[in-house]
Amino acid sequence: MTRHISRRFAGTGALLVAGALTLTACGGSGFEEPADDAGGAGATTELTSSDDPLSVLIASSGDAETDAVTDAVAAWSADSGVEADVQVASDLPQQLSQGFAAGSPPDLFYLSPDAIAGYADNGSLQPYGDLVANKDDFYPSLVENFTIDDTFYCAPKDFSTLALVINTELWQDAGLTDADLPTTWDELAAVAETLTTDDHVGLALSNEYQRLGVFMAEAGGGLVVDDQPVADSAGSVEGLEYVQAHLKDGTFAYAADLGAGWPGEAFGKAQAAMTVEGNWITGAMTNDFPDVDYQVAELPAGPAGPGTLQFTNCWGMATDSPNQEAALSLVEHLTSTEQQLAFSAAFGPMPSSQSASGDWTSANPDLAAFLDGAEYAQFPPTWAGATDVITDLNSQLESLETGDPQEILGGAQSNLEAIAE
Repeated sequence: MTRHISRRFAGTGALLVAGALTLTACGGSGFEEPADDAGGAGATTELTSSDDPLSVLIASSGDAETDAVTDAVAAWSADSGVEADVQVASDLPQQLSQGFAAGSPPDLFYLSPDAIAGYADNGSLQPYGDLVANKDDFYPSLVENFTIDDTFYCAPKDFSTLALVINTELWQDAGLTDADLPTTWDELAAVAETLTTDDHVGLALSNEYQRLGVFMAEAGGGLVVDDQPVADSAGSVEGLEYVQAHLKDGTFAYAADLGAGWPGEAFGKAQAAMTVEGNWITGAMTNDFPDVDYQVAELPAGPAGPGTLQFTNCWGMATDSPNQEAALSLVEHLTSTEQQLAFSAAFGPMPSSQSASGDWTSANPDLAAFLDGAEYAQFPPTWAGATDVITDLNSQLESLETGDPQEILGGAQSNLEAIAE
């Protein structure tokens, strides 16, 4: 590829120091390489300034996140005197695309790493990252997620990893103790079998790479490692074969097959004794299932060692925003240590600021497994076109129980190779 896009993964050095929101699409279809001549045309390092109010578009994990962001923006607005309105997108990628196409995008918006390349290429994004006062406080690997051609585009708003979440009551009812917390695949299979009853399954999963990918990583695979597609590697296949075996024996189940919208719902309704989810589950548990006691443990290591996936979003800024100086001020408020810790308390994400790590760990000792996992987490690929590859892969993973893992991953490999050329 003629354009350098940040694609670092934990297995290749993407280590979060100090102990250290599903992927969104960037529009389009197919697996063609975007044109390289766009070059982020239209974006400059000079910020616009006006009296115009700000529009902020977010995707929300629930009322806890919506209320927290709305309150934070309202507090900044009251202090700054600049009007600002928060809107929750029902389909963020679609609404962003429509806004840009119409020439009226939101001033600020949630933006995932897999979407940045497309929007940067066509000049939709204002590259303001180096102007953020607290830019040196962000974890370097998070900054890299939003860096293209050595340009830091947007401030990471927070991050999350995946861990094993366990229903404490169901665990104890099955006669299990802390000594039984699984640290290997064999142990995970054993406790999942012990926990499976006529009323609930041992482990609930979602039928997508963004969760099943942890098993690929734990077997030494993934989608992209060392800047190379490895979707159909032996490790990737082994990871899916492990999941498939336990979908077949009934100790693992997809949340959809349990009648739940996502694994957190199945877990909260005690349809599953365990699940693999991110730290955003804490907000859902507090708001929707406050009576369910649970604990969080690091994911069991696979044949190649420990593994998890890590997710982040940034505050994207539109090139066409007429009030970018105010937007930058709002970003600095939203990514301040104090505000990120408040967000964490409200709906669970880990702060992107290194200075917040100590306070976060002290305030969340029972969630330390999420932060510990960042030390070896893989990032989903951020190549332009990767969203379409993952969307296609996820459609195949829906039928993993009866499908052929090698064939499923072979298709993903071909698609990744097509966009890597």
